[in-house]
Amino acid sequence: MPTARRRSLPAILLALLLVCLGGPAVAADPPLRIKVIGGLADVSQFVRFEDPFWRQRIPEMAGGRIAVEIAPFDRSGIRGQEMLQLMRLGVVPFGTVILPIAATEEPEFNAVDLPALSPDISTLRRNVAAYRPHLEELLRDRYGIELLGIYTYPAQVVFCARAFGGLNDLRGRRVRTSSVSQSELIEALGGTAVVTPFAEIMAAFRAGTVECAITGTLSGHAIGLFEATSHVHTMAVSWGLSIFGANVNAWAALPLDIQTLIREGVADLEGQIWEAADRETGEGLACNAGLPACSLARRGTMQIVPVSAADAERRRQLLDQVVLPRWVGRCGPDCVDAWNTHLAPAVGLRARAE
Repeated sequence: MPTARRRSLPAILLALLLVCLGGPAVAADPPLRIKVIGGLADVSQFVRFEDPFWRQRIPEMAGGRIAVEIAPFDRSGIRGQEMLQLMRLGVVPFGTVILPIAATEEPEFNAVDLPALSPDISTLRRNVAAYRPHLEELLRDRYGIELLGIYTYPAQVVFCARAFGGLNDLRGRRVRTSSVSQSELIEALGGTAVVTPFAEIMAAFRAGTVECAITGTLSGHAIGLFEATSHVHTMAVSWGLSIFGANVNAWAALPLDIQTLIREGVADLEGQIWEAADRETGEGLACNAGLPACSLARRGTMQIVPVSAADAERRRQLLDQVVLPRWVGRCGPDCVDAWNTHLAPAVGLRARAE
């Protein structure tokens, strides 16, 4: 018997030791791996906000329980027009959809960023808030996407290579545009719309293909438009809204606390992106004109063209008589109902069935 007790003593001591240490060692669960398609590469929104948010902040907030891989959509081999369908299928579980691009297939999604609708960011905020519930419903019911955030790029304005005093002076000019709605606006002003990819804007000026361009205030500065143009208008033609969302099945597969963490984090990210878009709109104008408010080394000497009373009146007329009716013609009766329910009370213009 003494011998048996001596032999069992190491086992007893080991058991006591394991109890004190919390039991046998168990390998930590591997982190949840999330793949995200973000916005446009090389612009402030992606470089300064989206990329560090997903790569660093979310994993830190989750205590290492999440690992995120993010790529900008224009370097992921995905066409912008395909994003909604790929998210619906779950091929892209978490993704960014640029609404003006998606609108080539689904015009209803771009109602809140039609040209001439939001001439400044405060108006844009109001319109997005009014339309957001409808966007949430559309994305969930039609594509199985959970809306998590709405982002905006800085204002897209008119740059011209020779003097102009306002919108009506675009008559007879060839103007770079990036969407059907922008082209319709320019043609209604008597100009000639030339749809041109962003990367080809400077080449178009050098070739004489265009003499004006609609693009972002800061992105225009970044590509050197202040060297090819002399005047820039302050009225936002449009903005370039995008939504960030998740495939509903991918979203439902996440633990509830992780869902809460991501939802709250994206809401904070959205606020930062909107503040930056407002700030960068002003900085873009300042840097193109060489004003003291510019914090960048490269500065232009452009003339800033302020929004006149005639511009404000012309903008509203174009929205009512050209932009809105043409959009309704592409979009159909459901869009008339959506506009009149959500946006007409804020904008003060009702859509009419054609």
